[in-house]
Amino acid sequence: MKQTVQLGALSAANIGIAFLFQWYVLTQLGPGIETDALFAGMTVPLLVLSVISGSLMHVLVPVLAGESEDRLRHNAWGLLVLVGGLFGILAILLYVSAPWWIPITVPGFSEAGQALTVELTRIQLIGMVFAAINGVQWAAYHARQQFVWAEFTPILASAFALLLLIWALPRFGVIAAAWISTLRMGLQTLLLAPGMGRPVRPDLKSVAIQQAWQRIKPLLLGTAYYKTDPLVDRFLLSTASSGSLSLYYLAQQIYGAASQVLNKAVATPLVPLLSKLHKEGDSDGFRRVYLRKLWQVSAIGIVSLLVLGLFGQAMLDLLVGHGSVSSDNVKELWWIMIWLGGMFIGGVTGQICSTSFYACGDTITPTRMSMLTYTVYIPCKVAAFYFSNVIGLAVVTSIYYITNSLLQVYLLERKQTL
Repeated sequence: MKQTVQLGALSAANIGIAFLFQWYVLTQLGPGIETDALFAGMTVPLLVLSVISGSLMHVLVPVLAGESEDRLRHNAWGLLVLVGGLFGILAILLYVSAPWWIPITVPGFSEAGQALTVELTRIQLIGMVFAAINGVQWAAYHARQQFVWAEFTPILASAFALLLLIWALPRFGVIAAAWISTLRMGLQTLLLAPGMGRPVRPDLKSVAIQQAWQRIKPLLLGTAYYKTDPLVDRFLLSTASSGSLSLYYLAQQIYGAASQVLNKAVATPLVPLLSKLHKEGDSDGFRRVYLRKLWQVSAIGIVSLLVLGLFGQAMLDLLVGHGSVSSDNVKELWWIMIWLGGMFIGGVTGQICSTSFYACGDTITPTRMSMLTYTVYIPCKVAAFYFSNVIGLAVVTSIYYITNSLLQVYLLERKQTL
C-alpha cells in the first residue's frame, strides 16, 4: 500500500507538471492554429510514447525480471540498442518524408498551418527517439522493482522544462515549446542512464532478447495499426472549427494524465507480481490479484466521472479558464470530457487486463482483439464525426474503449479457466 501511494504521488506530480506545460502554452497562445499545429505535431511522438511506456515496457519487464544483475545489464543494453536503433531509423524516415505525409493527416489546415505542423513535428521526432530509449531504461529499473527513481526523473525533467518554457515562450513563440518538449525527453535519458549500469557490448542473440523480440513483434505490428487512433482524430478535427483540435486534445490529455497516475500506481507494480505468480503456476492467486485491482480502478473511474458531471465545469474554469481561454472554450471542453468519459473508465480497466496478459507472456491475444475492434471502430468514428462533429467523435470513442475493456475481461477469464 505504501508503494502504491508513493508511486501514485510521484506520477501525479509528474503529470501535474507536464500538464502545466501544456496549460501554459494554451493559456498564453489561446486555442487556435498555433496550438492546433503544436498538438498535431505531437501526435506521432506521443503515439510512440504510448507504445513504449505501455505495451512495450510491459513486455520487457517480465523478460528482465528475475535475472542476475550481470545478465540483466547485458540484456538491457542489447534491448536499448535494438529499440533505439529501430526508432532512430523510423524517426529519420518520418523526418525526411514529413512534407508529404503531414498535409495528408491535417487536410483542414491552411497551407501556413500545414507548414508550421511540419516544422513542429520534425522537432518533436527527435524526442521520439529519446522516448524509446527511456522505455528500455524504465524497464531495467522496474525489473529490479526500483520504481521510485524511475518515476522521479520525469518530475525533474518536466520541472526544468516548465521553467524554461515560461522564459522562452514569450520570446520565441510556439517553436520554443516544441524544442523544450524534445529537450525534456533527452534530459530524462541522462537521468535514467545510471540504471543501465556499465556499458557492455550488446548480445542481440541472447535468449532473453530473442524472447523479448518474439513478444514485441506482434505488438509492434498491431500497434502500428490500432494505435493510429490519434492520427485519425487529428485528420477529422483539422476540418472542424479553429481550436477544436486543441480542446479535444486537452480533454484527452486530462484523462490520459489521470489514467497514467492509476497505471503507475496500480498497473506498473502489478507486472512483476503477476509474472511471478504465473511462473509459479498459481492461477488462483493470479486471478485474485488482477480482479481486485480491476474492481479498484473501476470504482475510482466511476466516482471520478460523477465528480466531473457535478462539479467539472467549475473545476475546469479554475484550471484552464485563464488568459486567452474563454468561458465558451471551458464549456466546450467540459462537454467533450463528459461524452469522452468512457475513454477514461475503459482505458484504466483495459490497462489492468492487458497488463495481466503481458505478465503471462501473451501479447498476441489482446493485440488481435484490439486490431479487430479498431477495424470496426474507425468507420463508426468517421460516420459519427460526419453527423455530430466533435461530440459524435467523443461518444464513439467512449463506446470503443468500454467495449475493448469488456472483451479483454472476457478473454482473460476464459484464458484462466482453460
